[in-house]
Amino acid sequence: MKSTSISASLFSIVLGLSGLGQSWRVAARMWHVSAAVGEAILLLATLVWCGLLITYVLHALRNPAEVVDEFKHPVAGGTAALLGVSTLLIVQAVFPYSRGLAAALAVAGLAWHLSFALWHTGMLWQGGRDMLDTAPTLYLPTVAGNFTGAAALATMGRPEWGWLLFGAGIFSWLAIEPLIIYRLWHGAALPPKQRPLLGIQFAPPVVGAAAALVLQPGSVDHWIVMLLGYGLFQMLIGLRLGGWLTKHPFAPSWWAYTFGVASATLACMKLAHAGVPPAQTLSVPVFVGANLFIGYLSVRTLAHLFDPSETQARISRID
Repeated sequence: MKSTSISASLFSIVLGLSGLGQSWRVAARMWHVSAAVGEAILLLATLVWCGLLITYVLHALRNPAEVVDEFKHPVAGGTAALLGVSTLLIVQAVFPYSRGLAAALAVAGLAWHLSFALWHTGMLWQGGRDMLDTAPTLYLPTVAGNFTGAAALATMGRPEWGWLLFGAGIFSWLAIEPLIIYRLWHGAALPPKQRPLLGIQFAPPVVGAAAALVLQPGSVDHWIVMLLGYGLFQMLIGLRLGGWLTKHPFAPSWWAYTFGVASATLACMKLAHAGVPPAQTLSVPVFVGANLFIGYLSVRTLAHLFDPSETQARISRID
């Protein structure tokens, strides 16, 4: 594979950094910590997004066959949705600075999300898939894309349109999750290289909770707390499986865990700020844990990036 190759799965780095930066924005309001920390993390997320997007576009122009193969891959194919998801998250990062830029990014992100989600889902509905190819990447086009799209629309002052996407996201999640659980329980064990994909499994409830709190700022509705509870419970399962999940050596695919971790932190802190007692109790340990985990991944990723012996692993996708 050429050294210019890049997988769409690398956009998961933007998801973790963006969610952590948003959490620091809430921390600045709750605990009066420096607002500059959150803005610096969001700037880093934006720069990483820009760099990955430029690299991915150049790769697509030079190696279109590789991109088509990735799009059609039964497991990795859903990761192309991350181009739209990451763009929609950057909308929230840049909105306080430029509403015009945020609006342009929202239009671009939604266009990619809807076009790719419809194309990818249309392929799935034609059947012929192997049950063992049923992996959490299936959540990305229709669940992650719709939830982040809903949050972006609410950020732009269009929550009434955002609820449409939120509905599409939550019912897609409820339809897909039983298929994933069935495959995990009754299929062959995930190979070590694919196990980081379970990080996506933890994400839908807390990404949904975070989106709902953009649609309904300051809400303390019990159903949002329930979403957070389910997400945190799944993450405890992830901790219980820590040794099994990390059998494969470190790779950037481990950033798949950060979407759920960062979204859980953001939702927990927003609920704590709104006065929900369990969230107030959990907010500090969850926030500290998220910072330690994403900080660790950042250091490992930089070391991985500059290690010549890791070049092939760095650019390859999850098969």
